[in-house]
Amino acid sequence: MYTEKTKNKFDFLKGKDPVVMGVESSCDETAVAILKGRQVLSNVVASQIDIHRKYGGVVPEVASRSHTDVIISCVDKALSDAGLSLENIDCVGVTYGAGLIGALLVGVSAAKAICMAKDIPLVKVNHIEGHICANYINTELKPPFISLVASGGHTSIYKVSGYNEYEVLGATRDDAIGEAFDKVARLLGLPYPGGPQVDRLAKEGKPTIKFYKHDKGVNSDLSLSYSGLKTAVVNYIHNANQRGEDINAADVCASFTSEAVDLLVDTTIEAAKRSGLKTIVLAGGVAANSYLRAKLQTEGEKRGFTIKYPPIELCTDNAAMIAMRAYYSAVENVNYADMSLNARPSL
Repeated sequence: MYTEKTKNKFDFLKGKDPVVMGVESSCDETAVAILKGRQVLSNVVASQIDIHRKYGGVVPEVASRSHTDVIISCVDKALSDAGLSLENIDCVGVTYGAGLIGALLVGVSAAKAICMAKDIPLVKVNHIEGHICANYINTELKPPFISLVASGGHTSIYKVSGYNEYEVLGATRDDAIGEAFDKVARLLGLPYPGGPQVDRLAKEGKPTIKFYKHDKGVNSDLSLSYSGLKTAVVNYIHNANQRGEDINAADVCASFTSEAVDLLVDTTIEAAKRSGLKTIVLAGGVAANSYLRAKLQTEGEKRGFTIKYPPIELCTDNAAMIAMRAYYSAVENVNYADMSLNARPSL
Protein backbone atom coordinates (compact mmCIF):
# COMPACT_ATOMS: atom_id res chain seq x y z
CA MET A 1 0.00 0.00 0.00
CA TYR A 2 1.29 3.47 -0.93
CA THR A 3 1.17 5.84 2.07
CA GLU A 4 2.10 9.40 2.90
CA LYS A 5 5.10 8.21 4.89
CA THR A 6 6.77 7.41 1.59
CA LYS A 7 7.35 11.11 1.12
CA ASN A 8 9.79 11.03 4.00
CA LYS A 9 11.54 7.82 3.08
CA PHE A 10 14.34 9.72 1.35
CA ASP A 11 15.38 10.87 4.83
CA PHE A 12 16.26 7.27 5.69
CA LEU A 13 18.46 6.97 2.61
CA LYS A 14 20.92 9.60 3.78
CA GLY A 15 24.32 8.20 4.61
CA LYS A 16 23.91 5.11 2.41
CA ASP A 17 24.04 4.27 -1.27
CA PRO A 18 20.41 3.54 -2.15
CA VAL A 19 19.60 0.76 -4.60
CA VAL A 20 17.77 2.56 -7.41
CA MET A 21 15.71 1.11 -10.23
CA GLY A 22 15.51 3.21 -13.40
CA VAL A 23 12.72 2.93 -15.98
CA GLU A 24 13.02 4.45 -19.46
CA SER A 25 10.42 4.34 -22.27
CA SER A 26 10.53 7.78 -23.87
CA CYS A 27 10.90 6.66 -27.50
CA ASP A 28 11.82 3.30 -29.02
CA GLU A 29 13.84 1.61 -26.26
CA THR A 30 12.21 -0.13 -23.32
CA ALA A 31 14.82 -0.14 -20.59
CA VAL A 32 15.12 -1.03 -16.91
CA ALA A 33 18.31 -0.81 -14.86
CA ILE A 34 19.39 -1.14 -11.23
CA LEU A 35 22.23 0.86 -9.68
CA LYS A 36 23.83 0.98 -6.27
CA GLY A 37 25.60 4.28 -6.05
CA ARG A 38 27.45 4.67 -9.36
CA GLN A 39 27.76 0.92 -9.87
CA VAL A 40 25.51 -0.72 -12.46
CA LEU A 41 24.02 -3.97 -11.14
CA SER A 42 21.92 -4.57 -14.26
CA ASN A 43 21.04 -2.70 -17.42
CA VAL A 44 18.37 -4.19 -19.67
CA VAL A 45 17.41 -2.63 -23.01
CA ALA A 46 14.74 -4.02 -25.34
CA SER A 47 15.28 -2.32 -28.70
CA GLN A 48 12.53 -1.66 -31.23
CA ILE A 49 14.89 -0.95 -34.13
CA ASP A 50 13.82 -3.98 -36.15
CA ILE A 51 10.15 -3.12 -35.62
CA HIS A 52 10.45 0.47 -36.86
CA ARG A 53 13.02 -0.11 -39.61
CA LYS A 54 10.38 -1.04 -42.19
CA TYR A 55 8.68 2.33 -41.61
CA GLY A 56 11.91 4.31 -41.88
CA GLY A 57 11.43 5.84 -38.42
CA VAL A 58 9.62 5.57 -35.12
CA VAL A 59 5.83 5.15 -35.31
CA PRO A 60 4.50 6.44 -31.95
CA GLU A 61 1.52 4.08 -31.65
CA VAL A 62 3.64 1.06 -32.55
CA ALA A 63 6.27 2.16 -30.03
CA SER A 64 3.70 2.45 -27.25
CA ARG A 65 2.31 -1.03 -27.90
CA SER A 66 5.79 -2.51 -28.00
CA HIS A 67 6.67 -0.92 -24.64
CA THR A 68 3.51 -2.43 -23.14
CA ASP A 69 4.47 -5.89 -24.43
CA VAL A 70 7.93 -6.00 -22.85
CA ILE A 71 8.03 -3.65 -19.86
CA ILE A 72 7.27 -6.34 -17.25
CA SER A 73 9.79 -8.78 -18.71
CA CYS A 74 12.41 -6.00 -18.63
CA VAL A 75 11.71 -5.39 -14.93
CA ASP A 76 11.98 -9.11 -14.20
CA LYS A 77 15.24 -9.48 -16.11
CA ALA A 78 16.80 -6.42 -14.48
CA LEU A 79 16.03 -7.86 -11.04
CA SER A 80 17.29 -11.30 -12.05
CA ASP A 81 20.53 -9.95 -13.54
CA ALA A 82 21.16 -7.94 -10.37
CA GLY A 83 20.35 -10.92 -8.14
CA LEU A 84 17.72 -8.86 -6.31
CA SER A 85 13.99 -8.71 -5.69
CA LEU A 86 11.67 -5.71 -5.45
CA GLU A 87 12.13 -5.83 -1.67
CA ASN A 88 15.74 -4.72 -2.21
CA ILE A 89 14.82 -1.61 -4.22
CA ASP A 90 14.98 1.65 -2.25
CA CYS A 91 13.36 3.88 -4.88
CA VAL A 92 12.33 3.96 -8.55
CA GLY A 93 13.26 6.69 -11.00
CA VAL A 94 11.28 7.03 -14.21
CA THR A 95 11.50 9.21 -17.30
CA TYR A 96 8.38 11.39 -17.40
CA GLY A 97 9.53 13.69 -20.21
CA ALA A 98 10.53 14.60 -22.79
CA GLY A 99 9.42 12.00 -25.32
CA LEU A 100 6.43 10.41 -27.03
CA ILE A 101 3.33 10.71 -24.85
CA GLY A 102 2.10 7.13 -25.25
CA ALA A 103 5.56 5.67 -24.80
CA LEU A 104 6.25 7.74 -21.69
CA LEU A 105 2.97 6.68 -20.10
CA VAL A 106 3.95 3.01 -20.22
CA GLY A 107 7.08 3.59 -18.17
CA VAL A 108 5.41 6.03 -15.79
CA SER A 109 2.54 3.59 -15.18
CA ALA A 110 4.90 0.69 -14.52
CA ALA A 111 7.05 2.70 -12.11
CA LYS A 112 4.01 3.99 -10.23
CA ALA A 113 2.64 0.46 -9.91
CA ILE A 114 5.91 -0.82 -8.41
CA CYS A 115 6.11 2.08 -5.95
CA MET A 116 2.49 1.70 -4.91
CA ALA A 117 2.81 -2.04 -4.42
CA LYS A 118 6.02 -1.83 -2.39
CA ASP A 119 5.48 1.57 -0.74
CA ILE A 120 8.78 3.01 -1.94
CA PRO A 121 9.56 6.52 -3.23
CA LEU A 122 8.96 7.47 -6.85
CA VAL A 123 11.41 9.88 -8.50
CA LYS A 124 10.55 11.87 -11.63
CA VAL A 125 13.44 12.15 -14.08
CA ASN A 126 13.99 14.61 -16.90
CA HIS A 127 15.25 12.55 -19.84
CA ILE A 128 17.80 15.18 -20.89
CA GLU A 129 19.27 15.37 -17.38
CA GLY A 130 19.44 11.58 -17.47
CA HIS A 131 21.66 11.71 -20.53
CA ILE A 132 24.03 14.07 -18.73
CA CYS A 133 24.15 11.78 -15.70
CA ALA A 134 25.33 8.87 -17.85
CA ASN A 135 28.75 10.50 -17.45
CA TYR A 136 28.74 9.74 -13.72
CA ILE A 137 28.40 5.97 -14.14
CA ASN A 138 31.59 4.15 -13.12
CA THR A 139 33.53 7.44 -13.06
CA GLU A 140 34.63 10.01 -10.49
CA LEU A 141 33.22 12.99 -12.41
CA LYS A 142 31.83 15.75 -10.22
CA PRO A 143 30.13 19.09 -11.00
CA PRO A 144 30.62 21.81 -12.01
CA PHE A 145 31.07 21.31 -15.75
CA ILE A 146 29.61 22.19 -19.14
CA SER A 147 27.53 19.53 -20.87
CA LEU A 148 26.58 19.27 -24.52
CA VAL A 149 23.45 17.18 -25.07
CA ALA A 150 23.08 16.12 -28.71
CA SER A 151 20.35 13.70 -29.75
CA GLY A 152 17.50 13.13 -32.17
CA GLY A 153 15.20 15.41 -30.22
CA HIS A 154 17.55 17.74 -28.34
CA THR A 155 20.58 19.92 -28.95
CA SER A 156 21.42 21.98 -25.89
CA ILE A 157 24.38 23.22 -23.88
CA TYR A 158 24.07 23.17 -20.09
CA LYS A 159 26.00 24.49 -17.15
CA VAL A 160 25.82 21.80 -14.46
CA SER A 161 26.61 23.52 -11.17
CA GLY A 162 25.58 20.63 -8.91
CA TYR A 163 24.05 17.19 -9.07
CA ASN A 164 20.59 18.77 -9.12
CA GLU A 165 21.45 22.16 -10.67
CA TYR A 166 21.11 22.59 -14.44
CA GLU A 167 21.12 25.81 -16.46
CA VAL A 168 20.57 26.03 -20.22
CA LEU A 169 23.24 28.19 -21.84
CA GLY A 170 22.26 27.63 -25.46
CA ALA A 171 20.04 25.45 -27.62
CA THR A 172 18.88 24.88 -31.16
CA ARG A 173 16.34 27.36 -32.48
CA ASP A 174 14.73 24.73 -34.70
CA ASP A 175 15.90 21.20 -35.55
CA ALA A 176 18.03 19.01 -33.32
CA ILE A 177 21.28 17.77 -34.81
CA GLY A 178 20.13 14.15 -34.57
CA GLU A 179 16.98 14.99 -36.50
CA ALA A 180 19.16 16.45 -39.26
CA PHE A 181 21.27 13.29 -39.35
CA ASP A 182 18.12 11.17 -39.70
CA LYS A 183 16.80 13.35 -42.52
CA VAL A 184 20.04 13.08 -44.48
CA ALA A 185 20.02 9.31 -44.00
CA ARG A 186 16.48 9.03 -45.37
CA LEU A 187 17.35 11.20 -48.38
CA LEU A 188 20.21 8.85 -49.19
CA GLY A 189 18.08 5.76 -48.71
CA LEU A 190 20.02 4.56 -45.68
CA PRO A 191 18.28 2.21 -43.23
CA TYR A 192 16.89 3.27 -39.87
CA PRO A 193 18.40 4.33 -37.52
CA GLY A 194 20.13 6.77 -39.85
CA GLY A 195 22.68 8.44 -37.57
CA PRO A 196 25.06 5.47 -37.30
CA GLN A 197 24.76 4.89 -41.06
CA VAL A 198 25.77 8.48 -41.84
CA ASP A 199 28.68 8.16 -39.40
CA ARG A 200 29.84 4.97 -41.11
CA LEU A 201 29.65 6.40 -44.63
CA ALA A 202 31.28 9.68 -43.61
CA LYS A 203 34.48 7.79 -42.81
CA GLU A 204 34.62 6.66 -46.45
CA GLY A 205 34.08 10.13 -47.97
CA LYS A 206 35.65 13.56 -48.08
CA PRO A 207 34.10 16.88 -46.90
CA THR A 208 34.32 18.47 -50.35
CA ILE A 209 30.73 19.74 -50.66
CA LYS A 210 29.88 23.17 -49.27
CA PHE A 211 26.28 23.01 -48.16
CA TYR A 212 25.56 25.82 -45.74
CA LYS A 213 28.22 27.76 -43.91
CA HIS A 214 27.44 29.87 -40.85
CA ASP A 215 29.39 32.96 -41.82
CA LYS A 216 28.88 34.74 -38.51
CA GLY A 217 30.43 31.96 -36.45
CA VAL A 218 29.09 31.35 -32.95
CA ASN A 219 25.90 33.25 -32.15
CA SER A 220 26.13 35.67 -29.25
CA ASP A 221 23.31 33.85 -27.43
CA LEU A 222 24.99 30.45 -28.02
CA SER A 223 22.00 29.32 -30.07
CA LEU A 224 22.25 26.76 -32.85
CA SER A 225 20.26 26.05 -36.00
CA TYR A 226 20.13 23.01 -38.25
CA SER A 227 17.11 23.67 -40.47
CA GLY A 228 19.18 25.64 -42.98
CA LEU A 229 21.83 22.94 -43.29
CA LYS A 230 19.19 20.24 -43.58
CA THR A 231 17.41 22.16 -46.35
CA ALA A 232 20.70 22.74 -48.18
CA VAL A 233 21.35 18.98 -48.27
CA VAL A 234 17.78 18.37 -49.48
CA ASN A 235 18.26 20.88 -52.30
CA TYR A 236 21.65 19.46 -53.26
CA ILE A 237 20.30 15.92 -53.60
CA HIS A 238 17.10 17.05 -55.33
CA ASN A 239 18.99 19.16 -57.90
CA ALA A 240 21.45 16.35 -58.59
CA ASN A 241 18.59 13.93 -59.16
CA GLN A 242 16.87 16.40 -61.50
CA ARG A 243 20.06 16.68 -63.56
CA GLY A 244 20.54 12.93 -63.60
CA GLU A 245 23.87 13.20 -61.78
CA ASP A 246 25.26 10.47 -59.57
CA ILE A 247 25.53 11.34 -55.90
CA ASN A 248 28.57 10.34 -53.89
CA ALA A 249 26.77 9.38 -50.69
CA ALA A 250 30.01 9.11 -48.72
CA ASP A 251 31.03 12.66 -49.63
CA VAL A 252 27.55 13.94 -48.77
CA CYS A 253 27.76 12.29 -45.34
CA ALA A 254 31.29 13.55 -44.71
CA SER A 255 30.46 17.10 -45.79
CA PHE A 256 27.21 17.26 -43.83
CA THR A 257 28.82 15.78 -40.70
CA SER A 258 31.71 18.23 -40.86
CA GLU A 259 29.47 21.30 -41.08
CA ALA A 260 26.98 20.07 -38.47
CA VAL A 261 29.57 19.03 -35.92
CA ASP A 262 32.01 21.92 -36.37
CA LEU A 263 29.32 24.46 -35.46
CA LEU A 264 28.34 22.39 -32.43
CA VAL A 265 31.90 22.04 -31.18
CA ASP A 266 32.70 25.74 -31.68
CA THR A 267 29.57 26.80 -29.78
CA THR A 268 30.20 24.38 -26.92
CA ILE A 269 33.80 25.52 -26.47
CA GLU A 270 32.65 29.15 -26.51
CA ALA A 271 30.11 28.34 -23.78
CA ALA A 272 32.85 26.75 -21.69
CA LYS A 273 35.11 29.77 -22.17
CA ARG A 274 32.38 32.14 -20.98
CA SER A 275 31.58 29.97 -17.97
CA GLY A 276 35.17 29.74 -16.77
CA LEU A 277 34.79 25.98 -16.27
CA LYS A 278 37.45 23.63 -17.58
CA THR A 279 35.52 20.38 -18.04
CA ILE A 280 33.17 19.59 -20.94
CA VAL A 281 31.06 16.43 -21.02
CA LEU A 282 29.20 15.01 -24.00
CA ALA A 283 25.82 13.30 -23.75
CA GLY A 284 22.94 12.00 -25.89
CA GLY A 285 22.57 9.66 -28.83
CA VAL A 286 24.67 11.79 -31.18
CA ALA A 287 27.46 11.60 -28.59
CA ALA A 288 28.12 8.20 -30.16
CA ASN A 289 29.13 9.91 -33.43
CA SER A 290 32.83 9.26 -33.97
CA TYR A 291 33.56 12.62 -35.64
CA LEU A 292 31.87 14.59 -32.83
CA ARG A 293 33.79 12.70 -30.14
CA ALA A 294 37.11 13.17 -31.92
CA LYS A 295 36.53 16.80 -32.90
CA LEU A 296 35.43 17.89 -29.43
CA GLN A 297 38.35 16.01 -27.88
CA THR A 298 40.92 17.57 -30.22
CA GLU A 299 39.60 21.14 -30.19
CA GLY A 300 38.76 21.10 -26.50
CA GLU A 301 42.10 19.79 -25.31
CA LYS A 302 43.89 22.21 -27.65
CA ARG A 303 42.25 25.02 -25.65
CA GLY A 304 42.96 23.52 -22.25
CA PHE A 305 39.63 21.76 -21.54
CA THR A 306 39.14 18.27 -20.18
CA ILE A 307 36.69 16.31 -22.35
CA LYS A 308 34.53 13.46 -21.02
CA TYR A 309 31.92 11.25 -22.67
CA PRO A 310 30.14 8.00 -21.81
CA PRO A 311 30.78 4.64 -23.48
CA ILE A 312 28.72 4.12 -26.64
CA GLU A 313 26.12 1.93 -24.91
CA LEU A 314 25.32 4.71 -22.44
CA CYS A 315 24.94 7.41 -25.11
CA THR A 316 21.73 6.03 -26.60
CA ASP A 317 18.58 5.72 -24.49
CA ASN A 318 19.03 3.43 -21.49
CA ALA A 319 17.73 3.13 -17.94
CA ALA A 320 21.10 3.20 -16.18
CA MET A 321 21.33 6.94 -16.84
CA ILE A 322 17.78 7.38 -15.50
CA ALA A 323 18.65 5.47 -12.33
CA MET A 324 21.83 7.55 -12.00
CA ARG A 325 19.82 10.78 -12.21
CA ALA A 326 17.29 9.44 -9.69
CA TYR A 327 20.12 8.46 -7.34
CA TYR A 328 21.16 12.09 -6.87
CA SER A 329 17.55 13.09 -6.37
CA ALA A 330 17.27 10.47 -3.64
CA VAL A 331 20.44 11.40 -1.77
CA GLU A 332 19.55 15.11 -1.88
CA ASN A 333 15.82 14.52 -1.25
CA VAL A 334 14.46 16.28 -4.36
CA ASN A 335 12.20 15.48 -7.31
CA TYR A 336 9.85 13.32 -5.28
CA ALA A 337 6.67 12.40 -7.19
CA ASP A 338 3.36 11.01 -6.02
CA MET A 339 0.77 8.89 -7.79
CA SER A 340 -0.52 11.91 -9.72
CA LEU A 341 2.69 11.99 -11.82
CA ASN A 342 1.86 12.28 -15.52
CA ALA A 343 3.94 12.20 -18.68
CA ARG A 344 5.17 15.54 -20.04
CA PRO A 345 6.17 14.99 -23.67
CA SER A 346 7.44 18.55 -24.21
CA LEU A 347 9.35 18.83 -20.92
